[in-house]
Amino acid sequence: MKEITVKSFFESKKKDFALSLITDPVTLDNKITSPHLNRPGLALSGYLENFPAERVQIFGETEIRYLQTIDEEIFYQRLKDVLTHNIPCIIVSKGLTLPPLVEHMANEMHVAILTSRLSTIHLVQYLTKYLQEVFALEKTIHATLVDVFGLGVLLTGKSGIGKSECALDLIHRGHSLIGDDMVNIRFINDRLVGKPGREFGYFMEIRGVGLINVEKMFGIERVRHQKEIDLQIELMPWQENMDYERIGLSENYVEHLGVRVPVIYLPVSPGKNVSTIVEVAAMNLILKNEGYDAAEDWNKKVHDEIKRKTKLKNIESAAEDDDQPRNNS
Repeated sequence: MKEITVKSFFESKKKDFALSLITDPVTLDNKITSPHLNRPGLALSGYLENFPAERVQIFGETEIRYLQTIDEEIFYQRLKDVLTHNIPCIIVSKGLTLPPLVEHMANEMHVAILTSRLSTIHLVQYLTKYLQEVFALEKTIHATLVDVFGLGVLLTGKSGIGKSECALDLIHRGHSLIGDDMVNIRFINDRLVGKPGREFGYFMEIRGVGLINVEKMFGIERVRHQKEIDLQIELMPWQENMDYERIGLSENYVEHLGVRVPVIYLPVSPGKNVSTIVEVAAMNLILKNEGYDAAEDWNKKVHDEIKRKTKLKNIESAAEDDDQPRNNS
């Protein structure tokens, strides 16, 4: 299970979230183990059943005003009940201040209290996005990820099949590189997002040439930091006896981190312009997403033509049957 310390979060996002530490630095040693947040209004009112103590607790204006309205003895007991649940930390929004008693109790129970100058709604939005990225399911695969007409196209296949060369041709045509050779895939907001598997630049290995830096050679507009994955194209050696998809009525999928992604198995042979086919596959998927499927359109036209010819044949047969008695007479 993933986890980060409150100290790591505080130091990395102190500026972005306008954070300040109220309690002693030692309280930052607690660990955050959940990507979710909690507004502990019910817990502060005394209802602690199903209290999600593993989450970061957000104190907004509603929680602070409520605490100011209750008796000091009740206030002490309710806060103590919350703090004894081993919560990772408390973040107070809008720069609101807590009574000194809260700081004392938090230090005593080893719970960090942070304040943020952000409004509650912005704090929740930014913090949720940050924690989802930190705790996202992820894996790294050998592949090349390119942005083709706005779609994230994942090129896979055996080493030496030509993934990098295909991506290079696509970049030369005006498309963008996200990552070559190693791609990190993460599950964020029910979508798969691909990033470079290495964080030291947009390098590509072209056999016979060596390493090239795409950003330096083609410009910053030809690289992307990350991209949602919409389509996977697996390059495979051409085999004479293989039955490859020719019409496109059947759709194939692969799974990454539990998410199904459309996949095309593309045979590669000498002289074949793979990058053009990748562009066509991307445009075809865009049309499908817009509601037009060429394979279904073609299939419908074929069936309509069969029906038309069958109907015409029936009419001709009926006409011949009508003429038959006259001929006999």
